[in-house]
Amino acid sequence: MRYFVAVAEELHFGRAATRLHISQPPLSRAIKQLEADIGALLFTRSPTGVTLTPVGSVLLDEARALLDHADRLRARVGTAAGTAAITVGLLGDGTDPDTTRLAAAYRRHHPGVDIRIRDTDLTDPTCGLRAGLVDVALTRAPFDETALTVRALRTDPVGAVLRADDPLARRDRLHLADLDGRRWFRFPPGTDPAWQSYWNGGRPREGPVVRAVQECLQAVLWNGTVGLAPLGPDLPGELTVVPLVDMAPSRVVAVWNDGDANPLIRSFVEIATAAYRRP
Repeated sequence: MRYFVAVAEELHFGRAATRLHISQPPLSRAIKQLEADIGALLFTRSPTGVTLTPVGSVLLDEARALLDHADRLRARVGTAAGTAAITVGLLGDGTDPDTTRLAAAYRRHHPGVDIRIRDTDLTDPTCGLRAGLVDVALTRAPFDETALTVRALRTDPVGAVLRADDPLARRDRLHLADLDGRRWFRFPPGTDPAWQSYWNGGRPREGPVVRAVQECLQAVLWNGTVGLAPLGPDLPGELTVVPLVDMAPSRVVAVWNDGDANPLIRSFVEIATAAYRRP
C-alpha cells in the first residue's frame, strides 16, 4: 500500500522509486501484484507517466486511511513494548541536503533508535502531528500553532511556478499582481486556513484542487495553472520558477506537541537546528 500511494502521488514510477529509496523494477512488480490481487488496473500507463484509474482513485483514499491506522498501531505497540523509537513527519523534498545532513547526524548521535519516517501530502502541514501519527515534523510554516511548539530552521525565497512557454516565464522577477486573473492550484476544503492563504498569495483563488507536489506540477504542465513554490528544488525542463519580490519567504520548521518531554524529540530538534544552519 505504501508503494501504491507513492506512485499515486508522484504519478511516475521513477520518481516514486526514488522517494521510496528502491529501484524501479521491484516497485513495478509490487504494483502489478497488487493489481492482480484486486483484479483491476490501478493506473493507466504512458511513456510520460501514469494516471489513476477510477478503481485507483477509490483505493487511494482507502490506502491513506489504512496507512494512518497502521502508523498509529505501530506507535502504540512500540510504546507498550518500551522500544526506543521516534516517528518523523516530512513534508516536501526528502532529498533536501539539510535533511540528508540531519539524518546522518541523528543516526550518529542515536545509533540504537528506530527512526520511522512518515512522508505526507500537502493537505496537513503538521504531517499528522495533531493526530498522533508522528512525534516531530519537518515542515513549512505558516499553520495553526495552537498547542504546538515551533522551531524555525531556515527560510527560502518563493517564486511562481510556470510552464516554460508561459510569457511570464521570460521575466526575471514577478509581483503577485502579475498573476491576477490566472488559475492557481488549491488545496482541498478543510486544509489549514493559514497554510492555504499563504500558498494562495493571501487571497482566494480559482483552479484545480491538489494534494501532492507532483499534482501541483502536473496542474501547471497540463493546464497552465500557476502556483507558488520555494526556490531551489530542480523542476522538469518544461517548468520554471520565477522569483516573487513581494512574497514573504517560506519558513522550514521543526514542530512538536507542547509539553512533550521525550528526550529523543528534544535531541532531534537541537541536531536539526545545527544541521540546517551549516552552509
